[in-house]
Amino acid sequence: MRAPDVADLVARLREGQPRAVARLISLVEDESPVLREVSAALAPLVGRAHVVGLTGSPGVGKSTSTAALVTALRARGKRVGVLAVDPTSPFTGGALLGDRIRMGDHATDDGVYIRSMASRGHLGGLSWAAPHALRVLDAAGCDVVLVETVGVGQSEVEVAGLADTTLVLLAPGMGDGIQAAKAGILEVGDVFVVNKADRDGAQSTRRELRSMVAMAERPEGAWKPPIVLTVASRGEGIDDVVTEIDRHRAHQEASGDLRRRRLARTRREIEAVAVHELRERFGHVGADARLDDLAADVLAGDQDPFAAADVLLDVVQ
Repeated sequence: MRAPDVADLVARLREGQPRAVARLISLVEDESPVLREVSAALAPLVGRAHVVGLTGSPGVGKSTSTAALVTALRARGKRVGVLAVDPTSPFTGGALLGDRIRMGDHATDDGVYIRSMASRGHLGGLSWAAPHALRVLDAAGCDVVLVETVGVGQSEVEVAGLADTTLVLLAPGMGDGIQAAKAGILEVGDVFVVNKADRDGAQSTRRELRSMVAMAERPEGAWKPPIVLTVASRGEGIDDVVTEIDRHRAHQEASGDLRRRRLARTRREIEAVAVHELRERFGHVGADARLDDLAADVLAGDQDPFAAADVLLDVVQ
């Protein structure tokens, strides 16, 4: 099979050709042998897009809210990318990838690129390829990239490490206030959105959230997350959400938090690549078989785990 022409794909990506965007993300997802070449070619083109993560329990309306946000952002002249991560089947390894259906109204808009990805069993709600796919959308000229994660409850806070601004969605009548305290999303949320605000209990959910936000300790001058009521299915309150996203970015730029957050994100990305490469080398040098022997030694008490790990690292190197 002929190797893809990365330079040509990147050139067409810069022209905004959707097929080139799709092909490059596919190369990322498939861990193509040219992935390093792709990454090197994209490096000078990234850093412009504002990444907005959407997280929340199943049923709060993340996909509907994402579609409504795309409409509002396009009305402001923004080029938008959507990275929607769907859960992977533990039986087939496949995923529904239904966001193209749910966001059908934007499918023919040249200013919107929607990409669904499978989580591939990753518990944090994001796949290993997600940060790299994000770089493709950034390089493609997206002003804003919306990252919608799978609804997997308390493990769904990883998106905060990928996003510049994290939206935490809740809905009345779902016990989300308690869930917020349990899952730690009070710490990761930059903007709280109480969706389905036309239902009973929306005001009490907002009051409960407001109390929790007020109790959280913050340094002087730190961002205080606002709480916005929306009915995403009707587009109500969505402009207010966009306004708060813009306000948060302005605060980040003024305080230096945007650079700090992106620096931390890049550190994690480099670490993830290094760990991934290390695992890949295991199979190539026969480290898997050696690991079994080392495990037996540790189990028998002939060696401790740290010494065994040192031996394994020597084998991989």
